[in-house]
Amino acid sequence: MNAATTPAADAAPTLITSAQRALRLLEAAARYPGGATAKQLARDTGLALGTTYHLLRTLVHDRYLERLDGRYLTGPAVSGLTGRESPVAGRERLTRLLTLLSDELSAAVYFSRYRHGEVELVASVPAPGAPLIDQRNYRSGAHAHSAGKTLLALMSAEERRSHLARHPMVPLTPYTLREPAHLPLLPRQGPQRATPITQYQEYVLGTAGAAVPIVAGYGIAAVSVSLPMAQAHRLAAIAAQLRTRLSDDFLAVAFGL
Repeated sequence: MNAATTPAADAAPTLITSAQRALRLLEAAARYPGGATAKQLARDTGLALGTTYHLLRTLVHDRYLERLDGRYLTGPAVSGLTGRESPVAGRERLTRLLTLLSDELSAAVYFSRYRHGEVELVASVPAPGAPLIDQRNYRSGAHAHSAGKTLLALMSAEERRSHLARHPMVPLTPYTLREPAHLPLLPRQGPQRATPITQYQEYVLGTAGAAVPIVAGYGIAAVSVSLPMAQAHRLAAIAAQLRTRLSDDFLAVAFGL
């Protein structure tokens, strides 16, 4: 009997060393909810640092890991293996995405959605020189801030009437829109190609904002930014950049929390 066909040989598994190493890195990264550096992961797995960097680049490219501020965290593809993501993990991933945008745009960034008949602020991240807006009137003042105006623009006529009946368009500043007919409208099909919706001091004096929509089926959400009026000249460019930066990652977390 040929040695290659002996029972013992047949029972021996064929091991792919690079796959084993990548899985060890994934397991190590999963032990650090706040992320771990490449050097930490190399120490934990016993891999050479050069090999670690090579595997990390591949895992980030395929979205099994995410890189944030020099640290590596488990990415959306890991959640996709089980078909579900815990609310805590989803919220942490959303916060990471917003933080990346905030750092890149040098603006405060917000994620809002329309759920159960209400405008809901899900998460927000400030930036140096761009603090978060006052959120006490966020739900009732949706007609005034850019995210709320975007969500109202995407609602059906019935949804919009219902929302404004519960939350009338009261003036929050001298610049607040006061008539439903003055609110912008967006088509539910292909809204990502629409011009971002802006506001200048309509919600809070001294603050400007812009928002872009996210639509998946019947779900609607918005990613928005805010800046002090002293930086309002940056708003148009930032809004255009924001529209091109939204990825499928936002869709994955937008309606899963």
